[in-house]
Amino acid sequence: MKDLLDIQNLTVQFATKNGSLTAISDVSLHIKVGETVCIVGESGSGKTILSKSIMRLIDYENGVITQGEMLLDGIDLISLSSKQLRSLRGKKMAMVFQEPMSAFDPVFTIGSQIVDVIIHHRMSDRRAAWKRAVYLLERVGISEPEERMKQYPNELSGGMLQRAMIAMALACEPELLIADEPTTALDMTVQAQILQLLQELKEEFNMSILLITHDIGIAAEMADRIIVMYAGQIVEQASVQQLFDQPHHPYSKGLLGSITTLESDRNLRLYSIRGAVPNLSDWPTGCRFHPRCAYASEKCRSDSPPLMDINGRQAACWHSAELARSREWGTVEVTDLAAVPKPVAEFDAARNEENSTLMEIKGLSKWYPLKKGLGHSTFIRAVDDVSFHIREGETFGLVGESGSGKSTLGRTILQLERATAGEVRFQGRDLARLDEPGLQKVRKNMQMIFQDAYGSMNPRWKVSEIIGEPLWVHEALTAKEKRERVEELLEIVGMDRTWYDRYPHEFSGGQRQRIGIARAIALNPSFVLADEAVSALDVSVQAQIVNLLQDLQKNIGLTYLFIGHGLHIVRHISDRIGVMYLGKLVEIADSEELFRHPAHHYTKALIASIPWPDPARKKVLSSIKGEIPSSANPPSGCRFHTRCPAATARCKEEPPEWTEVGKGHYTACHYPA
Repeated sequence: MKDLLDIQNLTVQFATKNGSLTAISDVSLHIKVGETVCIVGESGSGKTILSKSIMRLIDYENGVITQGEMLLDGIDLISLSSKQLRSLRGKKMAMVFQEPMSAFDPVFTIGSQIVDVIIHHRMSDRRAAWKRAVYLLERVGISEPEERMKQYPNELSGGMLQRAMIAMALACEPELLIADEPTTALDMTVQAQILQLLQELKEEFNMSILLITHDIGIAAEMADRIIVMYAGQIVEQASVQQLFDQPHHPYSKGLLGSITTLESDRNLRLYSIRGAVPNLSDWPTGCRFHPRCAYASEKCRSDSPPLMDINGRQAACWHSAELARSREWGTVEVTDLAAVPKPVAEFDAARNEENSTLMEIKGLSKWYPLKKGLGHSTFIRAVDDVSFHIREGETFGLVGESGSGKSTLGRTILQLERATAGEVRFQGRDLARLDEPGLQKVRKNMQMIFQDAYGSMNPRWKVSEIIGEPLWVHEALTAKEKRERVEELLEIVGMDRTWYDRYPHEFSGGQRQRIGIARAIALNPSFVLADEAVSALDVSVQAQIVNLLQDLQKNIGLTYLFIGHGLHIVRHISDRIGVMYLGKLVEIADSEELFRHPAHHYTKALIASIPWPDPARKKVLSSIKGEIPSSANPPSGCRFHTRCPAATARCKEEPPEWTEVGKGHYTACHYPA
């Protein structure tokens, strides 16, 4: 089978005010016709830069290809003019971006943008182009495509917008589809739908796919071959089976060891690679991975290894051959190699059913008015009659698709949103009845870790001000005492005390999340809400943060409400888990019990949508049909009945009552699975 894409010795540099920075160095790869190649690696490894270089989009970002060659079906991409490239983009190669909202123009309808692409490359007849666009939307699984054509990007959900972007990318049947983290921000169920769709379209159009991801499970499900990138270089190329059977580079081994599965031992700390990807302006000498590598030698520190053929694959490591032969290489030591936080207090509360209730939620609802016409109004029922409790010292996990009401429930519990109805009792006190001074006192004990750490910080403030603000508001400390406390907090979360005067932009995503955690624990709270706190992080950094949260829980007795859509991570950290759908809780159970014996059909479908990080156990990803209905007009009876394979007439008419199907295991379903 011939090569569709052939890249040799590619080097890309970017012009900055401090001179040129090399983003990727000496990269060589190929993709055959009809092949799926996955590029994996942490953020900062150069994956997205490589994809944009193939499309020559770096030309608009002060990037320049300084060395190498790129051939697409024999066409030299590097020598083409801007006009020639525009004729290729969309027709011969197309790209699906990580953030679909930024790829569509918000002032034009979805339909007009897809039609423009078709007219530019394929046909001049606008009516025929419109029909083609409608067919494409229908083909990617969008219901009522004629109506969706007339809608604007902001009127579509994240999953539907990602499908629309795939439709636009496929408008002219490209030979190469580049998908850059196409499912990172999506729920597990929508992710399963998108991956299934890509597989079907690949077969239908005989496309080659270059898939960029940091989710090893997705690579195991989708890839024929896997390319591992680190610090702007390729460190390993292998077939998917070869890589998972026996990785040959220490970095590949570290990535595979960082994976959390549904079979991982929850009593063990998650493995993670120590340190972080180096900055573009500060590449290490020799092998760029040596500062983080347990096997590094003096040769690794001084000489950069080339990509060498070893055992039927390629690896850039001086010691690959001997490591692959050693007995120890096949095992991964399950320890966190990052800095282990220093205990600040001894706390040994047995987390069991006898623990007292810290937080009790009774009949909590949060409705937003949505006015329609004179004298008529309807409501978005974001949270609707939710009841549960959280025990002292436990982690209560909360899962569900986007639009289920998880984050709104969390904000309402913390009184960042005022409840429409119901009670939130914290340590026996009804928070809704407290006045502002009383609520401020209680808030010392209730803190929040945000999903977007950078967005929750003032970029003009130093770390000392960000972490120290709660101390300034709630404590009467001298400047010296405050500095000592902030430095202690930095050390507790595994960071250097000397970083006291740095700004947020000087840190990596994982480090910024640690700063957010330091701020959250500054006042020694008893309850912390972590809202998608690790969803946007790389797998290794994710492991570091989860280990840190569990260390802090053990050391200072924290109680967590942990909201997430990565079910394997929620399973690992949680004692009990609640499943939300369209504003209502549908199931509550102990973590292990929920995943072994899901009782609600929605929970069962969520678990079935998780990709398995092992090509030997590859499965057909199961996805829930249809979109989550509108909270402004929820279905009657059981709200899941419109998507449930077991629904009957009773489900459509009668809301289900809570049923105990096992000890501590409750579900709201007429016909538990």
